Amino acid sequence: MKTWKKIAIGIGAALLLAAMVAIAIHQSRKNVATVQSGRVQVQNLVSIVSGSGEVKPKTYVNVSANAFGKIVKLYVKEGDRVKKGQLLAQLENVQSSADVAASRASLEVARTDAQAADAGLKTDLADLKRANADAERAKLDYDRAQGLYKAALIAKSEFDAKKNAWETSEAGVAQAHARIAQARAQLDSSQRHIIQNEANLRRVADVLQKTTYAAPFDGIVTNLPVREGETVVIGIQNAPGSTLMTIADMSVITAELKVDETDIVNVKLDQPAEVTIDAIPNQTFKAVVSEIGNNAVVRSTGVSTSQETIAGQEAKDFKVVVRLQNPPENLRPGLSATAKITTATRNNALSIPIQALTVRRKSELEENNQGSVKAAPPPDTANPDEKKEIQGVFVIRNRKAVFVPVETGISGTTDIEVIKGLQKGDEIVTGSYKILRTLRNGASVKVDNSAPKKEEEGST
Repeated sequence: MKTWKKIAIGIGAALLLAAMVAIAIHQSRKNVATVQSGRVQVQNLVSIVSGSGEVKPKTYVNVSANAFGKIVKLYVKEGDRVKKGQLLAQLENVQSSADVAASRASLEVARTDAQAADAGLKTDLADLKRANADAERAKLDYDRAQGLYKAALIAKSEFDAKKNAWETSEAGVAQAHARIAQARAQLDSSQRHIIQNEANLRRVADVLQKTTYAAPFDGIVTNLPVREGETVVIGIQNAPGSTLMTIADMSVITAELKVDETDIVNVKLDQPAEVTIDAIPNQTFKAVVSEIGNNAVVRSTGVSTSQETIAGQEAKDFKVVVRLQNPPENLRPGLSATAKITTATRNNALSIPIQALTVRRKSELEENNQGSVKAAPPPDTANPDEKKEIQGVFVIRNRKAVFVPVETGISGTTDIEVIKGLQKGDEIVTGSYKILRTLRNGASVKVDNSAPKKEEEGST
């Protein structure tokens, strides 16, 4: 055989071998998933729950109109600091003042009548004593006359006169008792008239008092929607003229937040928080949780679920109030605020990136098809145990992704605590999301931590 033929055969064999190797490598790479990886680390974790809302004083009151009338004087303006009991506003009170004066006069008349009735009763009681004394003397005279008449020592006319005198005195006693009963009834009526007039005086005095408004506590006038000369109305909530002003006690400032229903279970009283206020940038204020709402509020309508008649699946929030510590003096109610509540902390916690967590059905884990990176659809007739989802991560061992169930603890901003299932330094699959969603237990993997950057550059 000629030399050039030998060379050609050698080259052909080499090319065939290279092609076979290339085909084998290509076929092997078909079932290898390219993943990003990370290591299980030990670090300090802080679990944060965020909520947004507005600054509110802990104590505030809307001073509402208690009477219908015209404002004749406003003694304060918006932003003024007031003391408890300080006069705030005065309504027109001519008629109510006249009613008070008339009621006081009627009360004085009733008291005078009661005094007269009491004096009359005392007079009648004295008359009763006199009548009783006269009746006793007349009875003695009559008894003496009976003995003398029987002894024929006096005439019958004199005896009859003594008898009539005694009977007249007895009638006088009965008449005195009747006058006493009448005087007592008049005294009782006078006393009841006093009670009636006192009640009427309290009523008209209350009406008069409602034309004058005083500060219920020390605070600041944060809202003053009315002016002198305007007419205020009573009994119409949120109507113009029904609220004179708002007084807020700014000594204790809070931020009223809305916290998502999925996070509220982790919020507890006295947990620390950090509050930022849009109007005061680059500053953070310390706070503590002081109140936690019990009723959920529908996010779209702001209505409590306890007031709804039909249950819905809309997103819900819970009210959480945090009390600011050492708030600045320039805070005003209504300023927008955001709070980060620290619900838990862990020092030296075993942690992994949150995105590394995934779930798999028990039936999927039992399959060990290493030649595919796509999860097979669950069978139609699977028992409940096979459909049970297990939380875990994929650990890279000998270039294969092994699903390991884990128990987790608190969640930080980007990492989550692992209580059981992993050890420090374990290499785990952290991405991409598409791969984690379809990766099968035992699948071959290739680590390429630059893949996200290349994908980002390719997408741009």
